[in-house]
This record gives sequence, structure tokens and C-alpha cells, in this order.
Amino acid sequence: MADDVLELADKLWRGEIDTARMHPVGGHNEGLAEITDGVAFVPSFANVSAFSTDDGLVLVDTGSAFVAEAVHQTVRRWSDRRLDTAIYSHGHIDHVFGVGVFEQEAGERGWPMPVVVAHDALPARFDRYIFTAGYNAVINQRQFGIPGLQWPTTYRYPDRTYADRLSLEVGGTGFELHHARGETDDHTWTWVPEKKVLCSGDLFIWASPNAGNPQKVQRYPREWAVALREMVALEPEVLLPGHGFPVIGADRVRQALTDTADLLESLVEQTLALMNSGARLDEILHSVAAPAHLLDRPYLRPVYDEPEFIVRNIWRLYGGWWDGNPATLKPAGESALAAELAELAGGAGVLADRALALAASGSDAPDGPDGSSALRIAAHLAELAALAAPADPGVHRARARVFTLCAERSTSTMAKGVFNWAARESAGHDHDGS
Repeated sequence: MADDVLELADKLWRGEIDTARMHPVGGHNEGLAEITDGVAFVPSFANVSAFSTDDGLVLVDTGSAFVAEAVHQTVRRWSDRRLDTAIYSHGHIDHVFGVGVFEQEAGERGWPMPVVVAHDALPARFDRYIFTAGYNAVINQRQFGIPGLQWPTTYRYPDRTYADRLSLEVGGTGFELHHARGETDDHTWTWVPEKKVLCSGDLFIWASPNAGNPQKVQRYPREWAVALREMVALEPEVLLPGHGFPVIGADRVRQALTDTADLLESLVEQTLALMNSGARLDEILHSVAAPAHLLDRPYLRPVYDEPEFIVRNIWRLYGGWWDGNPATLKPAGESALAAELAELAGGAGVLADRALALAASGSDAPDGPDGSSALRIAAHLAELAALAAPADPGVHRARARVFTLCAERSTSTMAKGVFNWAARESAGHDHDGS
């Protein structure tokens, strides 16, 4: 199993396997790799890194509720030592739901209960998840295409938290915890100096950084890059990421972390330069370009998030919610504007027909420098048509077709999820317009 995991990691690095096929944010992957003596890696929906010490196991992340039993069984085939400490890299639910299985085991065997450690900001995340459970259910159903997904309202809160840095010693092995704002405000990356092993959490995920997710809260690209460079300075020889596969070898680890920092810094610098010149968000979105040589890296391809979305998050962080267009400061209702434009065009059906024509002519054409691709314009027209005539089945057929093409054209999970949701929404309208 170890050979399979590490062989896959090597093939991914060399580009012999496309990350679009071996998606870094996917389901549970079978296997366990013993990276070095006393260090194991379990590839999962969110990976689990295990360290064997004289006092028991230390886990960095514990997996999601869906695979908690499978992760436990995999770890147990490697070691029968009790779980002493679990470190949450951050509070996303795919990382924090595996402790319960180990606690049940501890109770049955009369072992001391494991201690959970996390950053100070993590409990507030769990609190927020509880009072926004409905919203989080909806957006994650949409993002991942999982109808009926329910958001949890019960969490295993940490027993111990820290502010900036924390040194732990467990069974003779040292663990250095570092806080960084990146994908989240509660992120922890863990350095194990004795092993030269770095556990990055989701600060590295074998994809373009998840720094722009359009449906989630604020990300912090500049601070993220600072953290990556701090990691590089430690000269790690093994990188165990929150998603994807291990990166083995000091040169590869340095390159992976440095390239990710370079990408984030480029997007931040370009965006801020345009903001400082007084540009609107629209101009910035269609002017900033990620360095092509970085997006070509097998570990930075936009298969989950996209640089364009990161630019939006940079604007939100430094510039607020208004995009600079005076008409959007106090906008008309979307349906009212759509109805007016449809009347000017000669009806919602005219907008829908034009959307179909543009989509058919431009679904394979690249985006223009000003965002003028036919497919992007088709999406606007299809949505306007549906807002103007929400009960028209023909309009909805056109909308479903246009957004299906948008999803097929997209590379990232984020974009595919939204576009497929829109297509399914319109496909659900029957011929009576109900």
C-alpha cells in the first residue's frame, strides 16, 4: 500500500497522472504510506497524518465523518497504540470528525481520552457553523453536487488552544504548531523537526490555492504566502498536505511551497496595483493574470478553485463589497432589471435564443482580455431571460443548456458546482412552467 501511495505521488509530480483525474479533493483513497519510521500518511477526503510516540499516537487532522471508521481501521492496521493527541489543522468539517471513533475505543479499553489541540479561532468557527447550518448545507450541496447534504451541528471542540505558536512534546517527540491566516483564519501548520516532516493542512492541496471560494468566507492570500515562505525556511524533507499526496524530498518540497507562494503573491500584487490606480473590480478581474508557468505545475492547476476567484477575494479583503460600478451601489431588483431589458429586446424568448446562439458559437472559444467570451455573455443573457420569465419552460431549457456548457467548459470544482446547480434548477421546470 505504501508503494502505491508514494508511486501515485511521484507520478502526479511528474505529470504522468492529471490532477483533474486524480482530484486532490476527492473521496477516501485506499492505502497508507509509512513515510519514515513512526510516520504514516492516510490519503482521504481530508488526509490524516499519524505519528507514533512513546505515549501513543499523534494525529494531524482526523478525517471527515463519512470516512472516520475507514480511517480508524487503516491507522489500526499500522499501529495499535492509543490516540494521545489530535491536532486540527483548521475547522473545516472534512478534517475534524475522526476523533469520536478513537474516543469510543479509548472508553472501551479504559485508556485516557485523547487531547484535541487547535488554534484559538477554531471554536468560533464551530459556533458559526451551528448558527449557519442551513446556509452551509445549501452552499455545499451546490458546490459538491450532493443533494440532501446536511450540515452538522455537533462538534468535538478542542481541549487546548493557542494564539501564535505552541510547542508540544508527546512521548519524546516534539511538535511545533504555527498559526497562519490562509484558507481560514484558524489555520495551523505543524512542523516535526526530528522527522523533518511538515504538515501543511490546506495551505498546500495539490491544486491552485483555495483562496477564492465564491460561496465561503474571507481568505487571506498575502498572509498565506508569508506562511509558505516560513515553511520553506525550515528546510522540510517531507510535506504531508491536507489534500492530495505526499511530497517527498527537500528540493520538491521547496519548489512546491515556493511556487504556491509565488502564485499568491503575483495575484495580490497585480490586484493591489490596479486597486491603487482606482480601477473597478470588473477591470481588475479581466486584467489580472496568473503566471502561466505556475498554473502549468501539476500541483497548481485550477481544478478546485481558480485565480479569478482569488482576485475577487483580494478585492473583498482590501476594498469591501462594492465593485466600483455606481449602478450596483443601490441596484434595482434583478427581476425588475431583467424584465426591462427583456422588453427592450422584444421578449425573454429573444434573450434566451440569443444566449443559445452565443453559447453554440463560442463554447470552445477562449475568453477575451475583457471577459468578452461568447459563453460568458450567453450566461448573462440566459439568466436575464429566466429572471424576466421565470415560468417559461422554453427559457428554462435554454438556461439549462447554457449553464451545462459553462460547467463543461470549466476546470474547477467551484465553477462546475455553481453552473451544474443552475442547469439542474432549470431542468427541474416542467412543461407547465411549475
